[in-house]
Amino acid sequence: MILNTGLRTDIPGFFSEWFYNRIDEGFVYVRNPYARNQIYSYKLNPELIDCIMFCTKNPNPMFKKLDKISQFNQYWHITITPYDEDVEPNVPPVDDVIESFKYLSDRLGKEKVTLRYDPIFINEKYTLEKHIESFEYILNQLEDYTTEAIISFIDLYEKTKRNFPNVTEVSQEERLILGEEFAKIGMRYNIKVKTCVEGNELERFGIDSSGCMTKEVVERAIKKNLNIPKKKARNGECYCLLNNDIGEYNSCNHGCIYCYANSNKKLVERNLKLHNPNSPLLIGEIKEGDIIKVMDQKSFIINDNTMQTKLF
Repeated sequence: MILNTGLRTDIPGFFSEWFYNRIDEGFVYVRNPYARNQIYSYKLNPELIDCIMFCTKNPNPMFKKLDKISQFNQYWHITITPYDEDVEPNVPPVDDVIESFKYLSDRLGKEKVTLRYDPIFINEKYTLEKHIESFEYILNQLEDYTTEAIISFIDLYEKTKRNFPNVTEVSQEERLILGEEFAKIGMRYNIKVKTCVEGNELERFGIDSSGCMTKEVVERAIKKNLNIPKKKARNGECYCLLNNDIGEYNSCNHGCIYCYANSNKKLVERNLKLHNPNSPLLIGEIKEGDIIKVMDQKSFIINDNTMQTKLF
């Protein structure tokens, strides 16, 4: 199975102690966000988990104990954006995250660490020119440390519109300008630029729109063939492997005003007070009436042979 950690919150950035405690104990509980009395139980066993996928703006807190997860296949998405504290109050400076990215790439290999440059929005401060300049700077720094960069444009979820009322969609003209320029930058630094759930309008510039966490992407990262049953696409076009996430909504303390995972700041503050690094749950404890369901886990690795590289 594939285990996700970063769709609902930033576990490496804020909950590394809890995560490593879960690794030590060999299991984790996850509360169903839509049926709160249902709890899913996962074994944290490298023979069952084919890959742990991390998505973070700050991997650094994980570094002191990385050896604890060395037996697991890993695939990291690290988000680096050009926004200041007016947009991302608690995200480390760009150069700090770049150094963390390089460290992780040196430890794991550059095929296991991918850049995310998202979400992209345009306003008077964060202009087209600012994004082009920032993307060039980041890829220049990461030329020898990754093979792919994922870009995406801001989605106006209700949470986003409520917390970031002045934001607007990126127009098609702006998307095409950025797509063309970003593709040129990617070619200069030998980094493939990709989109996910953005349609195929940027393919004309050589940008790959096949997805960011698909079966094929994970296979390349872990160098293993996977026999994962193909499921119906999310939103009609997304085949990324996004199930089995162990995070909790309304718990990320980066404070990004565009965030789709946090409803509001007060709810995040309340949940963070409920966090216990020794609890099997990320937020809170087991309650009377909770129903724990042991999840059916199995490896999708076809065999233990390394994936063969196609020559022709």
